[in-house]
Amino acid sequence: MPAACEPVLEDIEDIVSAEDLKPHDRQFVRRNVFPKVRKRNSQKNIPTDDEPPSDSIIPGVQKIWIRTWGCSHNNSDGEYMAGQLAAYGYKITDNSAEADLWLLNSCTVKNPAEDHFRNSIKKAQEGKKKVVLAGCVPQAQPRQEYLKGLSIIGVQQIDRVVEVVEETIKGHSVRLLGQKKDNGKRLGGARLDLPKIRKNPLIEIISINTGCLNACTYCKTKHARGDLASYPIEELVDRAKQSFQEGVCEIWLTSEDTGAYGRDIGTDLPTLLWKLVEVIPQGAMLRLGMTNPPYILEHLEEMAKILNHPRVYAFLHIPVQSASDSVLMDMKREYCVADFKQVVDFLKEKVPGITIATDIICGFPGETDEDFQETMKLVELYRFPSLFINQFYPRPGTPAAKMPQVPAAVKKQRTKDLSQLFHSYNPYDHKVGERQRVLVTEESFDSNYYVAHNPFYEQVLVPKDPLLMGKMVEVNIYEAGKHFMKGQPVSDARVHTASISRPLAKGEVSGLTEEFRRSPQNGTNWKAQPSAEIPVKTRLSSWMALQLPWQQERGGLKILSVSLALLAVLVMFYYGGMKTEL
Repeated sequence: MPAACEPVLEDIEDIVSAEDLKPHDRQFVRRNVFPKVRKRNSQKNIPTDDEPPSDSIIPGVQKIWIRTWGCSHNNSDGEYMAGQLAAYGYKITDNSAEADLWLLNSCTVKNPAEDHFRNSIKKAQEGKKKVVLAGCVPQAQPRQEYLKGLSIIGVQQIDRVVEVVEETIKGHSVRLLGQKKDNGKRLGGARLDLPKIRKNPLIEIISINTGCLNACTYCKTKHARGDLASYPIEELVDRAKQSFQEGVCEIWLTSEDTGAYGRDIGTDLPTLLWKLVEVIPQGAMLRLGMTNPPYILEHLEEMAKILNHPRVYAFLHIPVQSASDSVLMDMKREYCVADFKQVVDFLKEKVPGITIATDIICGFPGETDEDFQETMKLVELYRFPSLFINQFYPRPGTPAAKMPQVPAAVKKQRTKDLSQLFHSYNPYDHKVGERQRVLVTEESFDSNYYVAHNPFYEQVLVPKDPLLMGKMVEVNIYEAGKHFMKGQPVSDARVHTASISRPLAKGEVSGLTEEFRRSPQNGTNWKAQPSAEIPVKTRLSSWMALQLPWQQERGGLKILSVSLALLAVLVMFYYGGMKTEL
Protein backbone atom coordinates (compact mmCIF):
# COMPACT_ATOMS: atom_id res chain seq x y z
CA MET A 1 0.00 0.00 0.00
CA PRO A 2 1.44 3.44 -0.89
CA ALA A 3 2.55 5.62 2.01
CA ALA A 4 -0.03 8.26 1.16
CA CYS A 5 -2.93 5.82 1.48
CA GLU A 6 -3.35 5.24 5.20
CA PRO A 7 -5.91 2.66 6.30
CA VAL A 8 -9.06 4.15 7.79
CA LEU A 9 -10.24 2.02 10.70
CA GLU A 10 -13.98 1.49 10.88
CA ASP A 11 -13.94 0.86 14.60
CA ILE A 12 -11.75 0.70 17.68
CA GLU A 13 -11.97 -3.10 17.71
CA ASP A 14 -10.06 -3.24 14.40
CA ILE A 15 -6.82 -2.13 16.08
CA VAL A 16 -3.90 -4.56 16.34
CA SER A 17 -0.66 -2.89 17.26
CA ALA A 18 2.45 -3.92 15.38
CA GLU A 19 4.12 -4.64 18.73
CA ASP A 20 1.40 -7.09 19.87
CA LEU A 21 2.55 -10.71 20.22
CA LYS A 22 0.92 -13.28 18.00
CA PRO A 23 -0.54 -16.47 19.60
CA HIS A 24 2.31 -18.43 18.01
CA ASP A 25 4.86 -16.28 19.85
CA ARG A 26 3.25 -16.28 23.29
CA GLN A 27 4.05 -19.98 24.01
CA PHE A 28 7.72 -19.43 23.15
CA VAL A 29 7.92 -16.38 25.41
CA ARG A 30 6.37 -18.33 28.28
CA ARG A 31 9.27 -20.83 28.28
CA ASN A 32 11.76 -18.01 28.71
CA VAL A 33 10.10 -16.21 31.61
CA PHE A 34 12.08 -16.05 34.85
CA PRO A 35 10.48 -14.74 38.05
CA LYS A 36 11.87 -11.48 39.37
CA VAL A 37 11.99 -10.87 43.12
CA ARG A 38 10.34 -7.57 44.02
CA LYS A 39 11.83 -5.62 46.93
CA ARG A 40 9.10 -5.15 49.53
CA ASN A 41 10.85 -2.41 51.48
CA SER A 42 10.98 0.07 48.59
CA GLN A 43 8.24 2.57 49.35
CA LYS A 44 8.99 4.66 46.26
CA ASN A 45 7.67 2.00 43.90
CA ILE A 46 4.41 1.31 45.72
CA PRO A 47 1.53 3.22 44.07
CA THR A 48 -0.89 5.10 46.29
CA ASP A 49 -4.64 5.20 45.81
CA ASP A 50 -4.30 8.49 43.96
CA GLU A 51 -1.30 7.68 41.78
CA PRO A 52 -1.16 4.93 39.19
CA PRO A 53 2.13 3.06 38.68
CA SER A 54 4.53 5.11 36.59
CA ASP A 55 4.68 2.49 33.84
CA SER A 56 0.92 1.98 33.52
CA ILE A 57 -1.61 3.71 31.28
CA ILE A 58 -4.98 4.20 32.95
CA PRO A 59 -7.54 5.95 30.75
CA GLY A 60 -9.48 8.79 32.29
CA VAL A 61 -6.81 10.26 34.55
CA GLN A 62 -5.00 12.46 32.03
CA LYS A 63 -5.32 16.20 31.45
CA ILE A 64 -6.66 17.39 28.10
CA TRP A 65 -6.36 20.79 26.45
CA ILE A 66 -8.95 21.61 23.78
CA ARG A 67 -8.50 24.34 21.14
CA THR A 68 -11.30 25.20 18.71
CA TRP A 69 -11.17 27.43 15.64
CA GLY A 70 -14.01 28.63 13.44
CA CYS A 71 -17.78 28.92 13.49
CA SER A 72 -20.35 28.43 16.25
CA HIS A 73 -21.13 24.95 14.88
CA ASN A 74 -17.50 23.99 15.46
CA ASN A 75 -17.62 25.56 18.92
CA SER A 76 -20.67 23.48 19.77
CA ASP A 77 -18.82 20.33 18.67
CA GLY A 78 -15.91 21.32 20.91
CA GLU A 79 -18.24 21.78 23.87
CA TYR A 80 -19.74 18.32 23.32
CA MET A 81 -16.31 16.68 23.14
CA ALA A 82 -15.18 18.43 26.32
CA GLY A 83 -18.33 17.32 28.13
CA GLN A 84 -17.95 13.66 27.23
CA LEU A 85 -14.29 13.59 28.20
CA ALA A 86 -14.95 15.30 31.53
CA ALA A 87 -17.88 12.98 32.25
CA TYR A 88 -15.57 10.01 31.72
CA GLY A 89 -13.06 11.37 34.21
CA TYR A 90 -10.52 13.28 32.14
CA LYS A 91 -9.55 16.71 33.43
CA ILE A 92 -10.14 19.53 30.93
CA THR A 93 -7.44 22.14 31.44
CA ASP A 94 -6.90 25.68 30.17
CA ASN A 95 -3.14 25.20 30.50
CA SER A 96 -1.75 23.62 27.33
CA ALA A 97 1.66 23.06 28.92
CA GLU A 98 0.35 20.79 31.67
CA ALA A 99 -1.91 18.78 29.36
CA ASP A 100 -1.08 15.19 28.42
CA LEU A 101 -3.11 15.38 25.22
CA TRP A 102 -4.14 18.18 22.88
CA LEU A 103 -7.50 17.97 21.11
CA LEU A 104 -7.33 20.38 18.16
CA ASN A 105 -10.71 21.20 16.57
CA SER A 106 -10.02 22.84 13.21
CA CYS A 107 -11.65 25.18 10.68
CA THR A 108 -11.12 24.91 6.92
CA VAL A 109 -12.78 28.14 5.72
CA LYS A 110 -9.58 30.14 5.19
CA ASN A 111 -5.86 29.47 4.86
CA PRO A 112 -4.84 31.36 8.04
CA ALA A 113 -7.10 29.17 10.19
CA GLU A 114 -5.54 26.00 8.79
CA ASP A 115 -2.06 27.49 9.21
CA HIS A 116 -2.76 28.03 12.93
CA PHE A 117 -4.02 24.45 13.14
CA ARG A 118 -0.91 23.06 11.43
CA ASN A 119 1.40 25.10 13.67
CA SER A 120 -0.41 23.84 16.77
CA ILE A 121 0.12 20.23 15.66
CA LYS A 122 3.83 20.91 15.22
CA LYS A 123 4.04 22.58 18.63
CA ALA A 124 2.26 19.65 20.29
CA GLN A 125 4.65 17.16 18.68
CA GLU A 126 7.66 19.20 19.75
CA GLY A 127 6.30 19.18 23.29
CA LYS A 128 5.83 15.38 23.20
CA LYS A 129 2.08 15.72 23.61
CA LYS A 130 -0.43 13.16 22.44
CA VAL A 131 -2.64 14.66 19.69
CA VAL A 132 -6.21 14.08 18.52
CA LEU A 133 -7.46 16.09 15.54
CA ALA A 134 -11.07 17.11 14.91
CA GLY A 135 -13.09 19.54 12.80
CA CYS A 136 -13.34 20.27 9.10
CA VAL A 137 -9.67 20.17 8.03
CA PRO A 138 -8.94 16.47 8.70
CA GLN A 139 -12.49 15.48 7.73
CA ALA A 140 -12.10 17.10 4.30
CA GLN A 141 -8.49 16.01 3.64
CA PRO A 142 -7.45 13.23 6.03
CA ARG A 143 -4.49 12.14 3.88
CA GLN A 144 -2.53 15.38 4.01
CA GLU A 145 1.12 14.71 4.82
CA TYR A 146 1.16 16.69 8.07
CA LEU A 147 -1.77 14.62 9.41
CA LYS A 148 0.00 11.32 8.80
CA GLY A 149 -0.01 8.95 11.78
CA LEU A 150 -2.28 11.14 13.92
CA SER A 151 -5.67 10.22 15.38
CA ILE A 152 -8.72 11.88 13.81
CA ILE A 153 -12.30 12.18 15.04
CA GLY A 154 -14.73 13.03 12.25
CA VAL A 155 -17.31 15.81 12.45
CA GLN A 156 -20.14 13.27 12.72
CA GLN A 157 -18.28 11.00 15.13
CA ILE A 158 -17.83 13.35 18.09
CA ASP A 159 -19.88 11.01 20.30
CA ARG A 160 -16.89 8.62 20.13
CA VAL A 161 -14.25 11.09 21.25
CA VAL A 162 -13.66 9.19 24.53
CA GLU A 163 -12.70 6.05 22.62
CA VAL A 164 -10.38 7.90 20.27
CA VAL A 165 -8.65 9.75 23.12
CA GLU A 166 -8.31 6.55 25.13
CA GLU A 167 -6.66 4.67 22.25
CA THR A 168 -4.42 7.63 21.39
CA ILE A 169 -3.15 7.76 24.97
CA LYS A 170 -2.32 4.06 24.66
CA GLY A 171 -0.18 4.85 21.62
CA HIS A 172 -2.54 3.88 18.82
CA SER A 173 -3.50 6.00 15.81
CA VAL A 174 -7.27 5.93 15.26
CA ARG A 175 -9.37 7.50 12.51
CA LEU A 176 -13.17 7.62 12.64
CA LEU A 177 -14.49 9.56 9.65
CA GLY A 178 -17.78 7.86 8.84
CA GLN A 179 -21.25 9.38 8.54
CA LYS A 180 -24.19 8.87 10.89
CA LYS A 181 -26.99 7.05 9.04
CA ASP A 182 -30.39 5.55 9.82
CA ASN A 183 -31.67 3.02 7.27
CA GLY A 184 -29.29 4.48 4.72
CA LYS A 185 -30.37 8.09 5.31
CA ARG A 186 -27.74 10.53 6.54
CA LEU A 187 -28.43 12.05 9.96
CA GLY A 188 -27.63 15.51 11.29
CA GLY A 189 -24.80 14.15 13.41
CA ALA A 190 -24.20 12.90 16.91
CA ARG A 191 -27.01 12.94 19.46
CA LEU A 192 -27.97 16.33 20.88
CA ASP A 193 -28.35 15.07 24.46
CA LEU A 194 -24.65 14.24 24.93
CA PRO A 195 -22.79 15.68 27.94
CA LYS A 196 -21.40 19.14 27.22
CA ILE A 197 -19.27 21.83 28.83
CA ARG A 198 -20.56 25.18 27.63
CA LYS A 199 -17.89 27.81 27.12
CA ASN A 200 -20.47 30.21 28.51
CA PRO A 201 -22.92 28.48 30.91
CA LEU A 202 -25.60 31.04 29.94
CA ILE A 203 -25.45 30.35 26.18
CA GLU A 204 -26.46 27.12 24.45
CA ILE A 205 -25.39 26.59 20.84
CA ILE A 206 -27.70 24.17 19.00
CA SER A 207 -26.74 22.83 15.58
CA ILE A 208 -30.06 22.36 13.78
CA ASN A 209 -28.54 20.74 10.68
CA THR A 210 -25.21 19.95 9.11
CA GLY A 211 -24.10 20.52 5.55
CA CYS A 212 -25.95 22.50 2.90
CA LEU A 213 -27.63 22.36 -0.51
CA ASN A 214 -25.15 24.60 -2.29
CA ALA A 215 -21.93 23.88 -4.20
CA CYS A 216 -20.08 27.19 -3.87
CA THR A 217 -16.87 27.08 -5.88
CA TYR A 218 -14.73 28.61 -3.09
CA CYS A 219 -16.04 26.55 -0.17
CA LYS A 220 -13.98 23.84 1.50
CA THR A 221 -16.46 23.30 4.33
CA LYS A 222 -18.77 21.45 1.95
CA HIS A 223 -16.07 18.78 1.58
CA ALA A 224 -16.19 18.22 5.34
CA ARG A 225 -19.84 18.73 6.29
CA GLY A 226 -21.39 17.37 3.10
CA ASP A 227 -24.99 17.69 1.95
CA LEU A 228 -27.88 18.88 4.08
CA ALA A 229 -28.92 16.65 6.99
CA SER A 230 -31.38 18.06 9.55
CA TYR A 231 -32.25 17.07 13.11
CA PRO A 232 -35.93 16.33 13.82
CA ILE A 233 -37.90 19.19 15.37
CA GLU A 234 -38.75 17.24 18.53
CA GLU A 235 -35.06 16.57 19.27
CA LEU A 236 -34.20 20.26 18.87
CA VAL A 237 -37.08 21.36 21.10
CA ASP A 238 -36.05 18.81 23.75
CA ARG A 239 -32.49 20.15 23.66
CA ALA A 240 -33.76 23.69 24.15
CA LYS A 241 -35.90 22.61 27.11
CA GLN A 242 -32.96 20.83 28.71
CA SER A 243 -30.78 23.93 28.24
CA PHE A 244 -33.26 26.20 30.01
CA GLN A 245 -33.50 23.69 32.86
CA GLU A 246 -29.72 24.04 33.24
CA GLY A 247 -29.82 27.81 33.61
CA VAL A 248 -29.26 28.88 29.99
CA CYS A 249 -30.83 32.23 29.07
CA GLU A 250 -29.76 32.57 25.42
CA ILE A 251 -29.89 30.03 22.59
CA TRP A 252 -27.98 30.30 19.32
CA LEU A 253 -29.21 28.27 16.37
CA THR A 254 -26.35 27.36 14.06
CA SER A 255 -25.53 25.40 10.93
CA GLU A 256 -23.84 25.87 7.57
CA ASP A 257 -27.18 27.28 6.34
CA THR A 258 -30.09 27.59 8.79
CA GLY A 259 -32.43 28.74 6.01
CA ALA A 260 -32.21 25.32 4.34
CA TYR A 261 -33.25 23.54 7.54
CA GLY A 262 -35.78 20.73 7.11
CA ARG A 263 -35.82 20.45 3.32
CA ASP A 264 -34.42 16.93 3.60
CA ILE A 265 -36.99 15.77 6.20
CA GLY A 266 -40.16 17.43 4.93
CA THR A 267 -40.31 20.53 7.11
CA ASP A 268 -38.86 24.07 7.17
CA LEU A 269 -37.22 26.71 9.36
CA PRO A 270 -40.37 28.71 10.33
CA THR A 271 -42.08 25.52 11.55
CA LEU A 272 -39.09 24.78 13.80
CA LEU A 273 -38.91 28.36 15.09
CA TRP A 274 -42.58 28.50 16.07
CA LYS A 275 -42.10 25.28 18.08
CA LEU A 276 -39.02 26.69 19.79
CA VAL A 277 -40.56 30.02 20.83
CA GLU A 278 -43.25 28.06 22.68
CA VAL A 279 -40.66 26.78 25.17
CA ILE A 280 -38.56 29.94 25.63
CA PRO A 281 -39.14 31.31 29.17
CA GLN A 282 -39.71 35.00 29.79
CA GLY A 283 -36.43 36.89 29.90
CA ALA A 284 -34.60 34.41 27.65
CA MET A 285 -33.76 35.01 23.99
CA LEU A 286 -33.24 33.10 20.75
CA ARG A 287 -30.69 34.11 18.09
CA LEU A 288 -30.89 32.82 14.53
CA GLY A 289 -27.78 31.78 12.63
CA MET A 290 -26.60 32.41 9.08
CA THR A 291 -29.00 31.87 6.18
CA ASN A 292 -28.31 32.19 2.47
CA PRO A 293 -30.73 34.33 0.39
CA PRO A 294 -32.30 31.56 -1.77
CA TYR A 295 -33.78 29.63 1.14
CA ILE A 296 -35.23 32.57 3.03
CA LEU A 297 -37.02 34.17 0.07
CA GLU A 298 -40.01 31.82 0.16
CA HIS A 299 -40.44 32.28 3.94
CA LEU A 300 -40.15 36.06 4.20
CA GLU A 301 -43.65 36.66 5.64
CA GLU A 302 -43.28 34.01 8.35
CA MET A 303 -39.71 35.01 9.13
CA ALA A 304 -40.78 38.62 9.66
CA LYS A 305 -43.43 37.51 12.16
CA ILE A 306 -40.90 35.36 14.04
CA LEU A 307 -38.25 38.11 14.11
CA ASN A 308 -40.86 40.42 15.67
CA HIS A 309 -41.43 37.95 18.52
CA PRO A 310 -40.36 39.48 21.88
CA ARG A 311 -38.16 36.47 22.71
CA VAL A 312 -36.37 36.34 19.34
CA TYR A 313 -33.58 38.77 18.47
CA ALA A 314 -34.43 40.94 15.44
CA PHE A 315 -31.17 39.89 13.85
CA LEU A 316 -30.29 37.92 10.73
CA HIS A 317 -26.95 37.07 9.12
CA ILE A 318 -27.37 36.94 5.32
CA PRO A 319 -24.08 36.65 3.38
CA VAL A 320 -24.09 38.48 0.04
CA GLN A 321 -20.38 37.84 -0.78
CA SER A 322 -20.45 40.17 -3.81
CA ALA A 323 -22.76 42.74 -5.39
CA SER A 324 -21.80 41.62 -8.91
CA ASP A 325 -24.08 39.08 -10.58
CA SER A 326 -21.24 37.80 -12.75
CA VAL A 327 -19.09 37.13 -9.69
CA LEU A 328 -22.01 35.46 -7.90
CA MET A 329 -22.46 33.24 -10.95
CA ASP A 330 -18.79 32.22 -10.85
CA MET A 331 -19.22 31.50 -7.14
CA LYS A 332 -22.33 29.38 -7.91
CA ARG A 333 -24.25 31.22 -5.19
CA GLU A 334 -27.66 30.50 -6.81
CA TYR A 335 -29.05 34.01 -6.32
CA CYS A 336 -28.56 37.47 -7.79
CA VAL A 337 -28.05 40.81 -6.08
CA ALA A 338 -31.74 41.66 -6.60
CA ASP A 339 -32.70 38.62 -4.49
CA PHE A 340 -30.50 39.81 -1.64
CA LYS A 341 -31.95 43.33 -1.82
CA GLN A 342 -35.48 41.94 -1.81
CA VAL A 343 -34.80 40.03 1.41
CA VAL A 344 -33.14 42.98 3.14
CA ASP A 345 -35.70 45.56 2.04
CA PHE A 346 -38.65 43.38 3.05
CA LEU A 347 -37.25 42.60 6.51
CA LYS A 348 -36.29 46.23 7.15
CA GLU A 349 -39.85 47.25 6.36
CA LYS A 350 -41.61 44.50 8.33
CA VAL A 351 -39.17 44.28 11.28
CA PRO A 352 -38.37 47.88 12.29
CA GLY A 353 -34.80 48.27 13.57
CA ILE A 354 -33.66 44.80 12.46
CA THR A 355 -29.92 44.18 12.32
CA ILE A 356 -28.74 42.67 9.04
CA ALA A 357 -25.20 41.28 9.10
CA THR A 358 -23.47 40.19 5.90
CA ASP A 359 -20.20 38.80 4.47
CA ILE A 360 -18.16 40.01 1.51
CA ILE A 361 -15.25 38.33 -0.29
CA CYS A 362 -12.71 40.71 -1.81
CA GLY A 363 -10.73 39.62 -4.86
CA PHE A 364 -12.61 36.50 -5.95
CA PRO A 365 -11.14 35.10 -9.21
CA GLY A 366 -12.36 37.13 -12.17
CA GLU A 367 -13.59 40.07 -10.07
CA THR A 368 -13.02 43.28 -12.03
CA ASP A 369 -12.73 46.83 -10.72
CA GLU A 370 -16.31 47.43 -11.90
CA ASP A 371 -17.51 44.35 -9.99
CA PHE A 372 -15.84 45.58 -6.83
CA GLN A 373 -17.32 49.07 -7.18
CA GLU A 374 -20.79 47.50 -7.25
CA THR A 375 -19.99 45.89 -3.90
CA MET A 376 -18.81 49.24 -2.49
CA LYS A 377 -22.10 50.85 -3.60
CA LEU A 378 -24.11 48.12 -1.85
CA VAL A 379 -22.31 48.72 1.45
CA GLU A 380 -22.76 52.47 1.07
CA LEU A 381 -26.48 51.93 0.45
CA TYR A 382 -27.25 49.71 3.45
CA ARG A 383 -24.43 50.72 5.84
CA PHE A 384 -24.45 47.31 7.48
CA PRO A 385 -23.70 47.61 11.22
CA SER A 386 -22.01 44.19 11.14
CA LEU A 387 -19.86 43.37 8.11
CA PHE A 388 -17.43 40.45 7.80
CA ILE A 389 -14.79 41.34 5.20
CA ASN A 390 -12.71 38.46 3.83
CA GLN A 391 -9.81 38.60 1.42
CA PHE A 392 -10.14 35.66 -0.95
CA TYR A 393 -7.95 32.64 -0.24
CA PRO A 394 -7.93 29.75 -2.75
CA ARG A 395 -8.64 26.55 -0.82
CA PRO A 396 -7.05 23.35 -2.13
CA GLY A 397 -9.44 21.08 -3.99
CA THR A 398 -12.04 23.76 -4.73
CA PRO A 399 -12.96 24.87 -8.28
CA ALA A 400 -12.09 28.49 -7.42
CA ALA A 401 -8.51 27.48 -6.70
CA LYS A 402 -8.12 26.52 -10.38
CA MET A 403 -9.53 29.80 -11.73
CA PRO A 404 -7.30 32.70 -12.87
CA GLN A 405 -6.46 34.57 -9.66
CA VAL A 406 -6.67 38.28 -8.92
CA PRO A 407 -3.18 39.62 -8.07
CA ALA A 408 -2.43 39.56 -4.34
CA ALA A 409 -1.77 43.31 -4.22
CA VAL A 410 -5.15 44.03 -5.81
CA LYS A 411 -6.96 41.74 -3.35
CA LYS A 412 -5.21 43.43 -0.46
CA GLN A 413 -6.07 46.92 -1.71
CA ARG A 414 -9.75 46.07 -2.24
CA THR A 415 -9.94 44.61 1.26
CA LYS A 416 -8.40 47.82 2.62
CA ASP A 417 -10.77 50.06 0.62
CA LEU A 418 -13.86 48.19 1.81
CA SER A 419 -12.64 48.25 5.42
CA GLN A 420 -12.14 52.00 5.22
CA LEU A 421 -15.69 52.45 3.92
CA PHE A 422 -17.08 50.28 6.71
CA HIS A 423 -15.26 52.31 9.37
CA SER A 424 -16.40 55.63 7.87
CA TYR A 425 -19.83 55.48 9.50
CA ASN A 426 -21.08 54.93 13.05
CA PRO A 427 -24.33 52.93 13.12
CA TYR A 428 -25.24 53.63 16.75
CA ASP A 429 -24.71 57.37 17.24
CA HIS A 430 -28.42 58.12 16.88
CA LYS A 431 -29.25 55.74 19.75
CA VAL A 432 -27.53 57.75 22.48
CA GLY A 433 -30.21 58.79 24.99
CA GLU A 434 -32.45 55.78 24.30
CA ARG A 435 -33.77 53.49 27.03
CA GLN A 436 -33.20 49.87 26.00
CA ARG A 437 -33.95 46.40 27.35
CA VAL A 438 -30.81 44.24 27.35
CA LEU A 439 -29.84 40.68 28.31
CA VAL A 440 -26.48 40.39 30.12
CA THR A 441 -24.58 37.20 29.21
CA GLU A 442 -20.79 37.62 29.29
CA GLU A 443 -17.71 39.64 30.19
CA SER A 444 -15.91 41.96 27.78
CA PHE A 445 -12.48 41.00 26.42
CA ASP A 446 -10.78 43.71 28.48
CA SER A 447 -12.68 42.53 31.60
CA ASN A 448 -13.83 46.10 32.32
CA TYR A 449 -17.52 45.60 31.47
CA TYR A 450 -20.25 43.03 31.19
CA VAL A 451 -21.59 42.47 27.67
CA ALA A 452 -25.33 42.61 26.98
CA HIS A 453 -27.45 42.67 23.83
CA ASN A 454 -30.58 44.66 23.08
CA PRO A 455 -33.56 43.23 21.09
CA PHE A 456 -31.67 43.85 17.82
CA TYR A 457 -28.60 41.91 19.04
CA GLU A 458 -26.57 45.11 19.22
CA GLN A 459 -23.80 45.00 21.80
CA VAL A 460 -24.27 47.10 24.93
CA LEU A 461 -21.58 47.36 27.61
CA VAL A 462 -22.85 47.66 31.19
CA PRO A 463 -21.12 47.99 34.59
CA LYS A 464 -19.59 44.83 36.10
CA ASP A 465 -22.24 44.20 38.70
CA PRO A 466 -22.48 40.42 39.42
CA LEU A 467 -26.19 40.87 40.14
CA LEU A 468 -26.73 41.72 36.46
CA MET A 469 -25.23 38.57 34.96
CA GLY A 470 -27.88 36.40 33.31
CA LYS A 471 -30.54 39.06 33.86
CA MET A 472 -32.64 41.16 31.53
CA VAL A 473 -32.48 44.81 32.60
CA GLU A 474 -33.27 48.27 31.27
CA VAL A 475 -30.45 50.72 30.63
CA ASN A 476 -29.99 54.29 29.46
CA ILE A 477 -27.58 54.56 26.51
CA TYR A 478 -25.01 57.27 27.22
CA GLU A 479 -22.23 56.52 24.69
CA ALA A 480 -21.81 54.87 21.30
CA GLY A 481 -18.80 53.45 19.42
CA LYS A 482 -18.36 51.68 16.11
CA HIS A 483 -19.25 48.22 17.43
CA PHE A 484 -20.97 48.91 20.74
CA MET A 485 -23.01 51.16 22.98
CA LYS A 486 -22.62 51.80 26.70
CA GLY A 487 -25.57 51.70 29.04
CA GLN A 488 -26.29 52.55 32.67
CA PRO A 489 -28.91 50.38 34.42
CA VAL A 490 -32.12 52.22 35.31
CA SER A 491 -32.61 52.10 39.07
CA ASP A 492 -36.42 51.84 39.07
CA ALA A 493 -36.66 49.31 36.23
CA ARG A 494 -37.86 45.74 36.66
CA VAL A 495 -35.21 43.02 36.41
CA HIS A 496 -36.13 39.73 34.73
CA THR A 497 -34.33 36.56 35.72
CA ALA A 498 -34.29 34.69 32.44
CA SER A 499 -33.13 31.33 33.74
CA ILE A 500 -35.75 28.98 35.17
CA SER A 501 -33.02 27.40 37.34
CA ARG A 502 -29.53 28.17 38.61
CA PRO A 503 -26.96 28.25 35.80
CA LEU A 504 -24.25 25.59 35.87
CA ALA A 505 -20.85 26.62 37.15
CA LYS A 506 -18.20 27.40 34.54
CA GLY A 507 -16.64 24.11 33.48
CA GLU A 508 -19.48 22.02 34.89
CA VAL A 509 -20.75 19.20 32.69
CA SER A 510 -24.29 19.55 31.38
CA GLY A 511 -26.60 16.82 30.21
CA LEU A 512 -25.60 14.18 32.76
CA THR A 513 -28.34 11.87 33.96
CA GLU A 514 -28.66 11.13 37.66
CA GLU A 515 -27.45 7.60 36.90
CA PHE A 516 -24.17 8.93 35.58
CA ARG A 517 -23.75 11.74 38.13
CA ARG A 518 -23.17 9.13 40.84
CA SER A 519 -20.85 6.20 40.44
CA PRO A 520 -21.97 2.77 41.69
CA GLN A 521 -19.26 2.81 44.35
CA ASN A 522 -19.87 4.75 47.59
CA GLY A 523 -22.13 7.30 45.90
CA THR A 524 -19.21 9.25 44.44
CA ASN A 525 -20.56 12.54 43.12
CA TRP A 526 -19.09 13.01 39.64
CA LYS A 527 -20.82 16.35 39.16
CA ALA A 528 -19.24 17.97 42.17
CA GLN A 529 -15.78 16.41 42.22
CA PRO A 530 -13.13 17.09 39.58
CA SER A 531 -11.63 13.91 38.19
CA ALA A 532 -8.27 14.63 39.80
CA GLU A 533 -9.87 14.39 43.25
CA ILE A 534 -11.44 10.97 42.68
CA PRO A 535 -9.13 8.11 43.79
CA VAL A 536 -7.85 5.95 40.95
CA LYS A 537 -9.27 2.75 42.46
CA THR A 538 -12.72 4.31 42.68
CA ARG A 539 -12.54 5.50 39.10
CA LEU A 540 -11.40 2.13 37.77
CA SER A 541 -14.14 0.20 39.56
CA SER A 542 -16.67 2.77 38.40
CA TRP A 543 -15.61 2.44 34.77
CA MET A 544 -15.88 -1.34 34.94
CA ALA A 545 -19.38 -1.13 36.42
CA LEU A 546 -20.71 1.87 34.52
CA GLN A 547 -20.90 2.29 30.79
CA LEU A 548 -21.34 5.68 29.16
CA PRO A 549 -25.05 5.98 28.29
CA TRP A 550 -24.37 7.23 24.74
CA GLN A 551 -22.15 4.19 24.08
CA GLN A 552 -24.59 1.51 25.23
CA GLU A 553 -25.59 0.60 21.68
CA ARG A 554 -22.07 -0.75 21.07
CA GLY A 555 -21.32 -1.84 24.61
CA GLY A 556 -22.70 -5.37 24.56
CA LEU A 557 -20.76 -6.33 21.44
CA LYS A 558 -17.55 -4.82 22.76
CA ILE A 559 -17.84 -6.58 26.14
CA LEU A 560 -18.55 -9.88 24.39
CA SER A 561 -15.57 -9.52 22.04
CA VAL A 562 -13.20 -8.60 24.89
CA SER A 563 -14.48 -11.49 27.02
CA LEU A 564 -13.94 -14.01 24.21
CA ALA A 565 -10.44 -12.67 23.60
CA LEU A 566 -9.54 -13.02 27.28
CA LEU A 567 -10.95 -16.55 27.36
CA ALA A 568 -8.87 -17.52 24.34
CA VAL A 569 -5.70 -16.16 25.96
CA LEU A 570 -6.36 -18.08 29.20
CA VAL A 571 -6.95 -21.34 27.33
CA MET A 572 -3.78 -20.82 25.31
CA PHE A 573 -1.66 -20.20 28.40
CA TYR A 574 -3.22 -23.18 30.20
CA TYR A 575 -2.39 -25.64 27.42
CA GLY A 576 0.99 -24.01 26.89
CA GLY A 577 1.80 -24.64 30.56
CA MET A 578 0.73 -28.29 30.35
CA LYS A 579 2.99 -28.87 27.34
CA THR A 580 5.90 -27.25 29.18
CA GLU A 581 5.45 -29.55 32.20
CA LEU A 582 5.30 -32.61 29.92
